[in-house]
Amino acid sequence: MKILVINCGSSSLKFQLIDSETEQCLAKGLCERIGIDGSMITYAPEGGEKEKNVTPMPDHTEAIRLVLEALTNPRTGVVGSLDEIGAVGHRVVHGGEKFAESVVIDSEVLAAVEECNDLAPLHNPANLIGINACRKLMPDTPMVAVFDTAFHQTMPEKAYMYGLPYEYYQKYKIRRYGFHGTSHSYVSKRAADVLGKAYDDLKIIVCHLGNGASISAVEKGRCVDTSMGLTPLEGLMMGTRSGDIDPAIMEFLAHKEGKDIDKIMEVLNKKSGVLGLSDNLSSDFRDLEAGYHEGDANAVRAMEAFCYRVAKYIGSFVAAMNGVDVICFTAGVGENAPIVRTFVCGYLGYLGVELDQEANGKRGEDIVITTPGSRTTVMVIPTNEELAIARETVRLVK
Repeated sequence: MKILVINCGSSSLKFQLIDSETEQCLAKGLCERIGIDGSMITYAPEGGEKEKNVTPMPDHTEAIRLVLEALTNPRTGVVGSLDEIGAVGHRVVHGGEKFAESVVIDSEVLAAVEECNDLAPLHNPANLIGINACRKLMPDTPMVAVFDTAFHQTMPEKAYMYGLPYEYYQKYKIRRYGFHGTSHSYVSKRAADVLGKAYDDLKIIVCHLGNGASISAVEKGRCVDTSMGLTPLEGLMMGTRSGDIDPAIMEFLAHKEGKDIDKIMEVLNKKSGVLGLSDNLSSDFRDLEAGYHEGDANAVRAMEAFCYRVAKYIGSFVAAMNGVDVICFTAGVGENAPIVRTFVCGYLGYLGVELDQEANGKRGEDIVITTPGSRTTVMVIPTNEELAIARETVRLVK
């Protein structure tokens, strides 16, 4: 079965077509600047040349139409007709408490997802637009929603509740939900497979480190804690997000800078993290790494603070699980920044971590980066959220 995976943003749409039998990506691409001047679709069939086409995309329906046109193009397409696409898997960011697993999409599911819009106002409405666009153009094709939050729904109450009046949870469902769940699920399972060990027997910490970053604790196949919260702003310092701060800072800044809550939230979401801490040097860790090696004080400050916080979260999750067997690094920074892994592992001597620097220098493969004598195994596992979404889709529609 061929599965189309759609990841819809407010003005963008990423897609992959995956053969579920071989798990090979047949084609992938990106629609950018949807509803904005200069919109463009990038399309690349497996083994073929990447194509870029600047074309008007007034809305997501037109973007989906262009994706389907590219996939069925007689010259560069990879399917003869849309009938070859057996199902569509959609990434949905927030499922609240309503969804603890992926579901086949129907009108009731759409209504329930819409009820979660307040929890993810930048993401869920865009996800719904993509789903509705696909349903309009492919009305007879089954569709599945795969939620970023679902994997974390196994957290116990003691891990997900905030120290706020309980009535706010009762009235508004204010609690910790966590994100990047599809990645955390895929990576933790893949680590067990690579090691040839039973998933249900392991204590695994997954460090999903990218421009957005989160860490999860997976004990015996179930997520028991994660660093992100009600929104993706909680937890680690990230590319432009502040992560954990003293909440009183918001009031302090509002008075000092004369900013309202919306402006303060813009600072915390878009102007903070390593971008802010590096005095606007960059939110890109490649730039920060280059600056670090050049002795740039701003880059050094940001890199060291980021790695320190990753190590602190790892330590807290070791405590939460009363031990750890495997620590995994994944996502853009986790997979491609050996310096970050080296710095973080430098704090983990109490776990008996001994880094193999030669292995740590490799990229793009599942690999153990600790020595045979290391008491705790540390790995790099490239994430594949699209494949995870495809697997969930097949499981539900077959």
